[in-house]
Amino acid sequence: MNHCILPTLLLAALACAHGAAQAEKADRAKPMNIEADALRHDELKATSVFSGRVVMTKGTIVLRGARLDVRQDADGYQYGVVTAEPGKRAFFRQKRDTAPGMPDEFIEGESEVIEYDGKADNVRFITRAELRRYRGAVLNDEITGAVIVYNNLTDVFTVDGQRAPASSGAVPAPGSRVRAVLAPKDSPPPPAAPASAPALRPSSRLGGVQ
Repeated sequence: MNHCILPTLLLAALACAHGAAQAEKADRAKPMNIEADALRHDELKATSVFSGRVVMTKGTIVLRGARLDVRQDADGYQYGVVTAEPGKRAFFRQKRDTAPGMPDEFIEGESEVIEYDGKADNVRFITRAELRRYRGAVLNDEITGAVIVYNNLTDVFTVDGQRAPASSGAVPAPGSRVRAVLAPKDSPPPPAAPASAPALRPSSRLGGVQ
């Protein structure tokens, strides 16, 4: 069973971000569409749980996983947690704003748990996390770690080489490392050569042309 018609809360879920973002700004105004095998909505608690082959799209944002929990706080900010099937990873993708004439850029991420914070406008990838940046179809940057936090407002990400903190119940694994592959920025194009001036021919009389 697919659920595509959602309460008003869900149509705005994950969209409450303030300030300019380096991610696609138009995504904030786009409607949200969620498909899943099952839905449980609690109106009093302002929470919804989608389960079974969950796919959420909102503008250029795509989220996929086995379960999606959505809640809204008293101030109207929304939060989402995507959980993958055992042994697999949830998926996130979003287009970035680019200057006119530049190739499209996308951010992709995978981890066992993906958290979206609508108030802080950031995405948190937890456990076996990986973040990739594509320019067109070309992979430019790739980051892996235990926890990666990507801030849409500042376009800054942080990576933790240790496993999830002890509060989550996980035991840190010694020797965990952050791994990164960063492509060099494109070299600026060479300046255009000045147009050559037309050759001047001598003239035997003032103001004349031969």
